[in-house]
Amino acid sequence: MPVDYSGTWDMVSNVNFEGYMVSLNIDFATRKIASMLKPQKVITQDGDSFTIKTFTTFRNYESSFKIGQEFIEVTKGMDNRSCQTVVNWEDDKLVCVQRGEKKNRGWIHWIQGDDLHLELTCEDQVCKQIYKRTQ
Repeated sequence: MPVDYSGTWDMVSNVNFEGYMVSLNIDFATRKIASMLKPQKVITQDGDSFTIKTFTTFRNYESSFKIGQEFIEVTKGMDNRSCQTVVNWEDDKLVCVQRGEKKNRGWIHWIQGDDLHLELTCEDQVCKQIYKRTQ
């Protein structure tokens, strides 16, 4: 049985977010604002169906998907690109591959104790974030 990711998670650590945003060609002003934010994630999981909502005081983002089913994702609120996205289980990790204009793009989520880890990848940049469960 896969891990249950459901819950509310608050960011406590964010390493190389600037490098990740540069690789996405996000403009300077937006990068400066985004680097100061402390996002909250609300994850709802029903078996292999997920909704991940990311809330900040600047922009919000929502993604819904079913494990193994490819879908067209518009990364609205981030870099506003369209990509072919698929999320799969690899052991207890959620592994997302986003095919589109940018190479080597995607993310990996996993839980260790009360921490939700997120690695965001684009081209040669990796951003590592950690969230603490609050609910």
